[in-house]
Amino acid sequence: MEVLKKIRKGLDNLLTFLCVFLFAVMVIIGTYQIVVRYFFNSPSTVSEELLTYSFTWMALFSGALVFGKRDHMRMGFLADKLTGKKRMILEIVIEVLIFLFTLAVLVIGGITITKLQFAQVTASLGIPMGAVYLVLPFSGIVILIYNILNLIDIVKAKGQISRQEE
Repeated sequence: MEVLKKIRKGLDNLLTFLCVFLFAVMVIIGTYQIVVRYFFNSPSTVSEELLTYSFTWMALFSGALVFGKRDHMRMGFLADKLTGKKRMILEIVIEVLIFLFTLAVLVIGGITITKLQFAQVTASLGIPMGAVYLVLPFSGIVILIYNILNLIDIVKAKGQISRQEE
C-alpha cells in the first residue's frame, strides 16, 4: 500500500506544480496585457488567448487535484446519516458513477473532440485547437487514477473497521 500512497503523492505534487505554474503564467500574461493595453494603447490578442487557455487548463487540473484530495463539495445530508456497511456501499456506488462519468465524458469524449479539433487552429496563436483540448483526456485520466485509489482506500478502510468490530 506504500506504492499507492507514493502514486497519490506524486500526482498531488505534479498537479500542484502545474496549477501554480499556470497561475504564475496567467499573472505575468495578465500584467503584460494590462500594460500594453492601457499604457501603449495596443491590446494583445495573443495574450487574451493564452489567458483563456491557461485558465481552462488550470481549472481542469485543479479540479482533478481537489477530487484526488477528496476536498470537493458534496451534499452529505444522506451519506452523513449512514454508517458501517451501508455507508461503504454508498461511497463505492458514488465512486463507480464518477468513474463511469469521467471515462465517458472526459476521457472518451475528450479524445474524440481532441482528434476532431486538430484540423482547426486558434485565431491568434495559430496552434491546433486539439492541443488546447488535450487537457480533457489528461485530466480525465488523472481523475480515473484518483478514483481507483479512492476505491482502494474505501475497501481498505472497511477491512480495518471489520477487524475492529471483531
